[in-house]
Amino acid sequence: MKNRSLSGLLFGKSQSNELPSTTSAPRKKSLGKYALCGLLIAVATLGLTACGPYYYKFPVFPFANRPIPPSKLAERVMISVGNVGAGGTGGALAIVDALRDIRSNVENTVTSFSISGFSSGSPLQIISFPEETRGYVYSSAGNGALNIVNYSTEAVTGSAGTFPAPSSSLAIPTDFVRYFSAEENTGQLVILDNSTAKAYALNLPNVYQVYANVGDTVALAMVRNSDTLYQTVKLNANQYLTAAAADLPASQGGIGAVDCQPLNLPVYCVVPVPGNYDRPIGAYFSLDGTTAYILNCGPECGGRVASVTLMAQGALNINNVATSTSIATAFIANVPVPGGVTTAISDGSTLYVAGQQLMPDGLFAGNLSTISLATNAITAKYSISDGNHTKLLFADDNTLWIGSQFCATGERAKLSQNYNCLTRFDLSAKTAAVLPAVTPGGTATVPFPNTNLNPYYYGDLTGICWVQTFHKVYTAYGGQVHVFNTATGAEIDNSLVTVQGTALDVAYLDAQTNGAN
Repeated sequence: MKNRSLSGLLFGKSQSNELPSTTSAPRKKSLGKYALCGLLIAVATLGLTACGPYYYKFPVFPFANRPIPPSKLAERVMISVGNVGAGGTGGALAIVDALRDIRSNVENTVTSFSISGFSSGSPLQIISFPEETRGYVYSSAGNGALNIVNYSTEAVTGSAGTFPAPSSSLAIPTDFVRYFSAEENTGQLVILDNSTAKAYALNLPNVYQVYANVGDTVALAMVRNSDTLYQTVKLNANQYLTAAAADLPASQGGIGAVDCQPLNLPVYCVVPVPGNYDRPIGAYFSLDGTTAYILNCGPECGGRVASVTLMAQGALNINNVATSTSIATAFIANVPVPGGVTTAISDGSTLYVAGQQLMPDGLFAGNLSTISLATNAITAKYSISDGNHTKLLFADDNTLWIGSQFCATGERAKLSQNYNCLTRFDLSAKTAAVLPAVTPGGTATVPFPNTNLNPYYYGDLTGICWVQTFHKVYTAYGGQVHVFNTATGAEIDNSLVTVQGTALDVAYLDAQTNGAN
């Protein structure tokens, strides 16, 4: 095939590159044939040049029957970008080709791609659901807008609602019936309920975290500098309580609620969950939907002992009010974690928790601790990046990736060790490496410095996603896009995926599972 002439390819001729013989026809007639052939070849060549080769090939039956998107990019990473436009107050959602790590198409006829219809400022967070081909982008500008992005059409399809105040934490279950927002500035836990088409603002002073399970049956809230855990409760039609009555303890006919809304005939209440907690900061829900892991921050948040409290999810159901008796029955175990706990992830047999341990000099040191779910015991502890750990993600090559913020104020910086905010943990070798691999003051420097030109430190890691099966993770790292190879931890050239503005978060739109983000 590769030796055939262009005319053979166009007209079905075989093998020969020679011109037809002229001995069997007059020369004038042959020249006419050659002219016609040349004209056809020129037209065909021009057509091929104008269209360009087809680089993006989609299968006949795309994964989960997903449509081909307008960009015609098969592997897309979306980047939320802040500080763009006039005055640096705007926002954008850029799309890059994550297979080739470029912002344009291969032919360079389209120099960039983005989500159409998006204009909100400061898009801080992407809550991504590639299984459902959609995502939510929270923007802190104004009162806090929550935009819905359709991954198939690459466009904003509307607003999920606007919260009364900026959100410090969001939780969205996959049925998309309810959206939960912790709004610390106003001390409110806000629930947007699509089933009633109403918003409910529950008063809970200093609330700053909210977590909901995938099935939308459990929603838990945490208050800063407090040892109390809270759950949300939706009252059924037979529970005709006034807000004042709901505040009463169960012995007096109430449910011990902190607040219920509306005041007359309440629909939602926020209720303390009985138990012993130590600065609860988060929750992780088991893959099988049976267990809630309450993350007790301990000393890192001004408490005493960091730990994980294991509880049966059934007792925390949003349609039930937790009581001392039900929680006692639901309690499974409490596992002290000396290394610290602020975030967690599980592979079904091991719970991986990241946090910081208070050191004798008063600084904190980052650690990854492993808990056996068969024995509920700590099995190992590994040194990782310092800082406030908020990101945990499994990726290719049997790796776990950990991201944090405020890493330059911990034990590593004091000891002149690598104090960057990203750690690659090899699950097979049980080894951890802080990335990029540099030593402050040494000859090795970061390969692709950010605008601050710090040769040893990128800054906070605020977003990470796994480009499944392609051996790479994308990050929003120090306000810019950085890409890492999962097999080696080496950084991939990011010069063609950087953004103008501040990269705040990233999401892999074409993932097979929601767990890639």
